[in-house]
Amino acid sequence: MKELDLLKKDWQKDGQPFRQVSEAQINSMLHRKSSSIVKRILIISVIEFLFWSLLTVLLSDDKYQSKQHNSTLESFLVIANIVNYAVLVLFIYFFYTNYKRISATDSTHKLMTNILRTRKTVQYYIWYNLGIVALNIILILLVEFYYDQNLVTLRENANARGNGTLFLMECIGLAVVFIGIIFGIFWLFYRLLYGILLKRLYMNYNELKKTEK
Repeated sequence: MKELDLLKKDWQKDGQPFRQVSEAQINSMLHRKSSSIVKRILIISVIEFLFWSLLTVLLSDDKYQSKQHNSTLESFLVIANIVNYAVLVLFIYFFYTNYKRISATDSTHKLMTNILRTRKTVQYYIWYNLGIVALNIILILLVEFYYDQNLVTLRENANARGNGTLFLMECIGLAVVFIGIIFGIFWLFYRLLYGILLKRLYMNYNELKKTEK
């Protein structure tokens, strides 16, 4: 925001007659900055979509696929993946329409409204992705718990010794800790990836709000 600060200093130094020109310059600069930020959000979301899609394909090894085919989760996973990709594509479409809307905005009030709409869309996108991360981890752990041969053997041995409940509680405890750690890592990832851009976008909104007064 250094350029904006310089404009403000010139505004205050030159006095009231320059006020309208300065407002126009400030609004134009904030418009360009906001459009640039939303464009970056769109590009990052597309890259992220392609990255996770490629990673999913690479990590879907034969061993894990065979566990899916032996479980009742197979149909659910197929449907869930289709719905998930459809929702992600829908979010990308929203980001694109937000970018086009902000680029074509010709009034300060509309620009402020579109900035708030974009921030909400990104926030929904982040929480949706975090929810999907948590769900995927739970499903993977369930598949491993019921179909990984080593865990099956441990569970059967624990049941034979009468320690089945204790073994189950230990597995749940470890799963909760594991989910918490992974969820925290992804939360930090999205916080850094989109949080900085959202903060800058909101700063633009606050500056526009000042010029409206």
